Amino acid sequence: MQKIFLGPAGVGIGSKDRSTLGGLEYVKEIGLNAMECEFVRGVKMNPELAEEVGQLAKELKINLSVHAPYYINLCSKKKQIIEASKRMILDSADRAEKMGAGAVAIHTAYYSGLTPKQAFEMVKQGFEDILDEMKVRGIKNVKLGAETMGRWSQFGSLEETIALSKQLKQAVIPFIDWSHLYVRGKGTIDYAKIFDALKPLKLPHIYSHFQNVKKNKQGEWVDIHVPINGHPPFELLAKEVLKRKVDITSITIISESPIIEQDSLKMKKVFNILGYEI
Repeated sequence: MQKIFLGPAGVGIGSKDRSTLGGLEYVKEIGLNAMECEFVRGVKMNPELAEEVGQLAKELKINLSVHAPYYINLCSKKKQIIEASKRMILDSADRAEKMGAGAVAIHTAYYSGLTPKQAFEMVKQGFEDILDEMKVRGIKNVKLGAETMGRWSQFGSLEETIALSKQLKQAVIPFIDWSHLYVRGKGTIDYAKIFDALKPLKLPHIYSHFQNVKKNKQGEWVDIHVPINGHPPFELLAKEVLKRKVDITSITIISESPIIEQDSLKMKKVFNILGYEI
């Protein structure tokens, strides 16, 4: 049976309790079934709380993911930044493991003057180092997610993340951001083509972000998050997910809209209209 998980990136705006635990209770209360724990400003959650979060999420049947800090660049020209990036990814993975989260979304790198091929090799080496340390620490259940990125200065095309996943034997997976791919495609997206590209990986679960974006003054699509009411179109994504029940047995779609849980509920309504009850 196909499983679809929808929820906000962080504690919902309407949650009176602003803690992660309160956010989970709120997600359950409003009828959603996923939540992403945001470490984007730093991994400030202690290991004990991560375990408590995981226990509550399990009781409430909420699917968890984690977002690593923004300040990561595995292709930096400064060695100390690369080492700090590895530590942040490791800390994110550690908390994710303790809470039973399935994947960590990572803004992997900037090209930093490198060719795409050179950047790929640096990113690969960085992840190999991290994966080796994860084994030492006993972190074995969470996947590192190389997020697809919307800016041309950033490592993270769909092709790059898939190639990385193949070479690292799926210890690293593509973490799909649909609007980033829309921006990278200059205002175009082919959901079917993306799922076809992912199919050889045989991912048991696809982790993803969704929001809408807008154009700048020059008329170019840019990675500025706006509420879901236009581009890229969500209904077409929902239809493609439901059409591929055999290929896509399990998917999480996290709302990174400015109105996070409201747009998660909007996505839920679309799925409901199309005949899938969440």
